[in-house]
Amino acid sequence: MSELSYAAIMLLILLGGSALGVFVQPFLSEHHRSQETTDLIRLVITMLVTFAALVLGLLTSSVKASFDVVDNDLRSFSINLIQLDRLMHQYGSETDSARALLRSYTAAAIASTWPTEPKPPGDYYPTRVEPPSSNSIESVKLGDMLAQIEIDLHGLNPDDSVHGRQALVMVNQFEQLMRLRWRLIEEAHSSISMPFYMVLAFWLVILFASFGLSAPRNVLSYITILLGALSIASVVFVILDLDNPFSGLFMVSSQPMREALAQLSR
Repeated sequence: MSELSYAAIMLLILLGGSALGVFVQPFLSEHHRSQETTDLIRLVITMLVTFAALVLGLLTSSVKASFDVVDNDLRSFSINLIQLDRLMHQYGSETDSARALLRSYTAAAIASTWPTEPKPPGDYYPTRVEPPSSNSIESVKLGDMLAQIEIDLHGLNPDDSVHGRQALVMVNQFEQLMRLRWRLIEEAHSSISMPFYMVLAFWLVILFASFGLSAPRNVLSYITILLGALSIASVVFVILDLDNPFSGLFMVSSQPMREALAQLSR
């Protein structure tokens, strides 16, 4: 289910809670409308509003920070691709096949991770690489390409000490690249669990039901509740969308990878 679907469900649930409060309001007896009861309801509503605002604010801050971490890691990953390619170029012609495979990997990663964007031009890479889960740089085929590069690097036979040191540096650079790749794969998964989402929805339903219970029966009150529900639903959409950095409306940019591919193609 998409983030927009979850936000739409949240909107319907909140409006349903408000409608329930509006429906129940005329059936309340006089002692339920007393000043003491009204003051107590307002106190509880104030507490719920503060608590909900705190939770939503913390969630927004947390997912935004996680999104920025993924964006920075992707930039570091792209830089490592360029550095590895330059090291292989400096080593000599023995690494030409590994360089070509690294270029193919980069193009295929762009095509599979950002399927809605234009694919890199050319037919030197597999254009149909399906990630096993949500859009990310994780894929069996992409992993096999990197594994072959690793085999090629370990299979080098340096002729002298200079090439020996260069080979060691390339292997270390490749290991750093793989660490960044696996970090990105782990960071691509959502950190908000469905039980927490359901509990949050329950809190908000109680809040909006209390709004409907105490709201004056006029059009302006109903429009205000509707706008409040829309605002909360939009916040939920932003939180869920940012929590999936490789899909949805808010995605990490493919520009660092495309710039790395341009460098690898020189």
